[in-house]
Amino acid sequence: MLTHKKRFTKRGRVTAAGLLLLLVAAACGGEEAADPQQAAEATGPIKIWYSNNPEEIAWGEKIVKQWNADNPDEEVTGQEIPAGETSEEVIQAAISAGNAPCLVYNTAPAAVPQFQKQGGLVNLSDFPDADSYIEERTGADAAQYQSPEGGYYQMPWKTNPVMIFYNKKIFEQAGLDAENPPLTTHDEFLETGQTLIDEGGVEAAIWPAPTSEFFQSWFDFYPLFIAETGGTPLVEDGQAQFASDAGLQVADFWSQIYENGLAKKEAYNGDAFGEEKSAMAIVGPWAIAVYGESIDWGVVPVPTADGTPPEETFTFSDEKSVGMYSACENRGTAWEFLKESTSEANDGALLDATGQMPTRPNLTDTFSDYFDKNPEYTPFAEQANRLQEVPVVENSIEMWQTFRDSYSQSVIFGKQSPDDAFPEAADQIESLVSEG
Repeated sequence: MLTHKKRFTKRGRVTAAGLLLLLVAAACGGEEAADPQQAAEATGPIKIWYSNNPEEIAWGEKIVKQWNADNPDEEVTGQEIPAGETSEEVIQAAISAGNAPCLVYNTAPAAVPQFQKQGGLVNLSDFPDADSYIEERTGADAAQYQSPEGGYYQMPWKTNPVMIFYNKKIFEQAGLDAENPPLTTHDEFLETGQTLIDEGGVEAAIWPAPTSEFFQSWFDFYPLFIAETGGTPLVEDGQAQFASDAGLQVADFWSQIYENGLAKKEAYNGDAFGEEKSAMAIVGPWAIAVYGESIDWGVVPVPTADGTPPEETFTFSDEKSVGMYSACENRGTAWEFLKESTSEANDGALLDATGQMPTRPNLTDTFSDYFDKNPEYTPFAEQANRLQEVPVVENSIEMWQTFRDSYSQSVIFGKQSPDDAFPEAADQIESLVSEG
């Protein structure tokens, strides 16, 4: 798969280098640059940022051009998010300087609590029609994006459900069924992984990044924990959930992966899946464009202990939201543009341009023409009906770093039993998320 450094810089994730900046700035707090009531009604020119993905830039430019033609007195100026180590660091600096744009189409849910705490985000629920619009567009999953107080400080926008990508050629070389691979249960996955090592000519069955950045758990432990629990987040109602029997079962599965050499404990300097050093990877639909021409791939849901049917399996959503930032003075225009850009028609244009899934229910029905023409994306669209995001909690990034440190020490490197490490981490995390 793509190296995690490349993925998280390009896709706008926070890196460990940005952790201190986020935490310090959040702790310092901030003041809104515009009067909230006046700004909510004000109209006029606004600025927006979109990600540095070329397809998304083209999508955004087209929408901006049409909006400006129809609304000459409320001109939108759009640009690619400025260069930086991560989008989050750039956004954080803009919040601190008081010059953030009105809208950023590249806001990570994990960073929202920090941005909110700093006073950098507008509560969209202050707009009279916001809750109804967000909940109608997003469906039942909308609640996953609410703040603990109930407001929406982010608009759920696009999702990348993570699944197991596998290399059919390597499976065939190993004598495995490449069309119906035995990957449904933990035991099947372990047995298949060993066969791939023994007979498939790969160095690793699967090679998730074993590094310590907090977000890495979103691509090893967390999807399988979500699947094992039918959609439970890492923390729910202030209580850590991962030290449960289900969480320890997933930890044991990954421990066996590492103990048996099915995954490496060293980071691969490159793209292990793309270079056929590993036979499988945990990816979202973005991988189709990356690997579709070079690898004969298949895709299945992540495994569970007893083999949950695909149509019932949950996974991590790897979602990106749109944030409205408090430096925005003409929020009336920003809100109307945000609704226009997330309309069904423009969501369909986003899907067509990028292959990324709008955060909507029943995608295969809503955009049936697209999936008829692009059936390879259908498994991800069907998976998008069963997703769990990161929990919106205080000290979100610190929470994930605490978990990652515990996971790395116990599961990857075997320095402590998960039976001991996970409850200790759970206590620390519950203290973190209870801080106001």
